[in-house]
Amino acid sequence: MPVTNEKEKIAGAGCVMPTASPEAAAALKNVKTIAIVGLSPKPERPSHQIAVYLKQHGYEIIPVRPGIAEIMGGKAYSSLLEYGRTVDIVNIFRRPEAVPEIVEQAMQIGCRIVWMQEGICHEEAAGKARSAGIKVVQNKCILKVHRSIKSQNTKRKE
Repeated sequence: MPVTNEKEKIAGAGCVMPTASPEAAAALKNVKTIAIVGLSPKPERPSHQIAVYLKQHGYEIIPVRPGIAEIMGGKAYSSLLEYGRTVDIVNIFRRPEAVPEIVEQAMQIGCRIVWMQEGICHEEAAGKARSAGIKVVQNKCILKVHRSIKSQNTKRKE
């Protein structure tokens, strides 16, 4: 995706600021299990708040955070490989330089979608995931996308 406005470019990441995306909304359909890599045990952190929101909306959350035994009342895993089972989405809350290893692990456990939160993208890792048949969403907040889907569904019912 070419960047036409340098102000939109995220420092060193090579991707543009998020915009509405039907692909991102479609990625959330038929999803039950979300592994959140980089999930913080601190309630004030965005990763924790988003995990709580997703759990409240019926998703099973798998916390992935090295050095932490438990988050949100459930076992936390040091890596996707330690969890060792497939998930629908691997949601990444880590710096771009950590993304390639996470994508590699996501491929090994057979995940369907790799989702990088706002401010996170890695074109090379995304390309590798796509080549393995994994859908990729970059630089989008999963909570904002979910809320927009709910809002659209509410408007349709009216």
